[in-house]
Amino acid sequence: MKRQVLLVVNPTREEARSGALSLAAQLQAREIAVFQALSTEGEQIAGIPVRESSAAINDFELVIVLGGDGTILRSAEMVRSSDVPLLGVNLGHVGFLAEIEKNSLDEIADQVAAKNFTVESRMVLSFAHHRGGKLVSTGWALNDLVIEKQNPRMIEVFLEIDGRPLSKWGCDGVLCATPTGSTAYAFSAGGPVVWPEVAALVLLPLSAHALFAKPMVVSPNSKIQITLLSKEALLTADGFRSEEIKSGDAISITKDHEMVNLARLGSAPFADRLVAKFKLPVEGWRGE
Repeated sequence: MKRQVLLVVNPTREEARSGALSLAAQLQAREIAVFQALSTEGEQIAGIPVRESSAAINDFELVIVLGGDGTILRSAEMVRSSDVPLLGVNLGHVGFLAEIEKNSLDEIADQVAAKNFTVESRMVLSFAHHRGGKLVSTGWALNDLVIEKQNPRMIEVFLEIDGRPLSKWGCDGVLCATPTGSTAYAFSAGGPVVWPEVAALVLLPLSAHALFAKPMVVSPNSKIQITLLSKEALLTADGFRSEEIKSGDAISITKDHEMVNLARLGSAPFADRLVAKFKLPVEGWRGE
């Protein structure tokens, strides 16, 4: 059976569309069939066949995403219940999910053709939204879950971990992140950077008015429950899936039983990726 790769492209970015055409041509020249995912945000790219609705995601050996971290997070939906990895191509913004730069399309085609990539399984969060003891919704996140205020006034929340009360906060919100998400919103909010292979959950209040308002690193086997005590707030998963929560609603967060696989072409350790992404000052280091 001929090898197949699926491209996911941010159709609103011209560099993503042109990059997809170039990459598709190079992969096809290496006898790899290339399809594009059906887009709901813009026109399809002429010259690249669209994935048929009957095609199972497991028919593809790799999903290559051209766009920012947001596009990669949206693409995680299609591979979450499979073993198919995502390979992100960075289009010039600081992002940790994108593995390689757009100016390396030749390298991508060569490495994919040679199957010269490794796969990292990344932890996923699962949540359950209860109201009055009844289940309202469930969902998941690769990066983070955020409960946040919808107006200038602070919200009040009550936190429990593993069924034990921990604290009550007046705050702008509460964020729970995976190790993958520790370099996203959690990082800008003052949370710790967690190496991807570390099994842990990051929990931090956002602008809390309390003595105990520090970021916490929690066991991945713990159950976190956040109950909203004020009128209303917004629950957002990975920055784009949102729903309203009301006073008395409880959000339970645990590690999900499924993972998302990310493909890596390089062998650079995470520390090197931190240095590259943030342009950290390491000149003069005498290590070998």
